[in-house]
Amino acid sequence: MDKARVLRAAVVGGGSWGTALAHLLAVGGHEVRLVLRDAAVAAAVNSRHENPRYLPGRRLHPAVRAETTSAVLAEADVTVLAVPCQQVRSFLETAKSRLAPGAVLVNAAKGLETMRLETVGQMTLAVLDDLKPRYAVLSGPSFAAEVLDRRPTAVVLGCADETLGARLRGVFSTEWFRCYSCTDVIGVELGGALKNVMAIAAGLCDGLGFGHNARAALMTRGLAEMSRLGVARGAQARTFMGLSGLGDLTLTCTGDLSRNRQVGLRLGRGEALEDITASLGMVAEGVKTTEAVYALAGELGVSAPITGAVHAILYHRKPPRAAVTELMTRELKEE
Repeated sequence: MDKARVLRAAVVGGGSWGTALAHLLAVGGHEVRLVLRDAAVAAAVNSRHENPRYLPGRRLHPAVRAETTSAVLAEADVTVLAVPCQQVRSFLETAKSRLAPGAVLVNAAKGLETMRLETVGQMTLAVLDDLKPRYAVLSGPSFAAEVLDRRPTAVVLGCADETLGARLRGVFSTEWFRCYSCTDVIGVELGGALKNVMAIAAGLCDGLGFGHNARAALMTRGLAEMSRLGVARGAQARTFMGLSGLGDLTLTCTGDLSRNRQVGLRLGRGEALEDITASLGMVAEGVKTTEAVYALAGELGVSAPITGAVHAILYHRKPPRAAVTELMTRELKEE
């Protein structure tokens, strides 16, 4: 795989991030097929070069072609998975017959599967084991709208094969989108997943009007919790100080384009979770991820008090102020 060579890329998932990555690859000169389910959105992408559902008013590169069938996967040099985490397993099982042995798969979803507490990488290698896929994950602080607006963005690509990772980072990079590489795949995946739980917590703090002190404390202790969980699952602690950890945590805890932060904000202001998720129009991965991370922390025996508080609010309707009071009045200890 050579950056200078035109690649055939299939991006599966027509949400905001999948659309932005399809645009990015087309800007890089590659042949791009955006695979989505909605025929009306596909028609708009092909005729008006716009995704009116998720990124209205933002023009896509005219080379992005939308499809409503996964048949294009058979010819792709690179397949980008941009479907919600909880849907990845079923998609892979359905699409397996389309994929070639040794297929290059780049995951762009952030989350943990609730059923088996697995990352997308673990799901991919399990479902496609006999195909021996080459897997990578793209993560980091990156709002889709800002990528389409050509605003400077830096992300990290986790790939166990260092040579493949170096090639892929070149494929995705442009003059405004900088892609680093890293061999700690599980760390990159967990950073992207765990920060969504913390983003809900940060939104709750702001929705309750707790101020800047509370948010700063939440983010700092949240990063420590993310790192503890990650290391217990086999990741490297230093990965959580990088773009998929601290970088993405900062963005999603402070940026109002974050769906997970919006969930927390609205919960803190008294709205019901069902009403919030119904009105978002897009998946907030942190809601399901909280359920999975809470179970994972229990399985690993890792202290995760912030995750526990968010879980109690989301799944047991615990009043947010009561959950925060419990966090603040736990037994005192060294940092």
